[in-house]
Amino acid sequence: MTDTKVYLLDGGSLVLDSYHVFWNRGPGGEIRFPVYSILVEHAEGRFLIDSGFDHDHVMKVLPFEKPQQTREQTIPGALKLLGLEPRDVGTVVNSHFHFDHVGGNKYFPHAKKLCHRDEIAQAATPEPFEVLGYSDLSFSAEAAAARGKGDQLLAGTTDANSRFETIEGDVELARGVHLLFTPGHAIGHYSLLVEFQTRRPILFTIDAAYTQKSLETLCQASFHIDPVAGVASMRRLARLAEEREAELMFSHDAQNFAHYQTGPKFYG
Repeated sequence: MTDTKVYLLDGGSLVLDSYHVFWNRGPGGEIRFPVYSILVEHAEGRFLIDSGFDHDHVMKVLPFEKPQQTREQTIPGALKLLGLEPRDVGTVVNSHFHFDHVGGNKYFPHAKKLCHRDEIAQAATPEPFEVLGYSDLSFSAEAAAARGKGDQLLAGTTDANSRFETIEGDVELARGVHLLFTPGHAIGHYSLLVEFQTRRPILFTIDAAYTQKSLETLCQASFHIDPVAGVASMRRLARLAEEREAELMFSHDAQNFAHYQTGPKFYG
């Protein structure tokens, strides 16, 4: 693994009203949007950024989001398309702990896990308007215990095998792989910049900007904790993309996702 490769693991799709995707702007009406995880193959190891949603959890707690997910769109299924298993991933990074970013964490009890220092506490004691966002607690025995949701944990999940190393600010995860602190959508939200030897960088906004339109209009999703910080984060990402001549990729943009490479195809 000498040359950096980035794989997009298609995790299925969810539905929201457009007024939630484009907060106070709309227009309204249901839209179906993609969910995906990012696997970085690097000389220093394999890094999974986010792990998608768990279909059963969404059907139980958020059925109005109408989840669609095939077996190949689960984390084990998506990795199998690459000839990999969860045990082949050494590090899992959660950009934040909303349910559509943590649903597959349970498949990685062996892995090193990273998150912003404030995210576990927020998942354990969310603001009232964040409860559904932080509804899947299967990623952390600590957070599940704090919320009285221990029934969400797989048998054998303990504090030890779901413990996170916490970070703050910008962090270089591996040479040329940068976690960018972009708060607003969540208190400890991270975006991702990946540099390559033979192509321009890719800047993954993750949920700092759901779509290209979101970034262009500085219109964040309604699911946020700090809208002012969110706008500042979007401005930072737009500026960084211009400075670095980076290709932008968005977390929940159906129109752009239709042209992204997924499965065994990779960027590198």
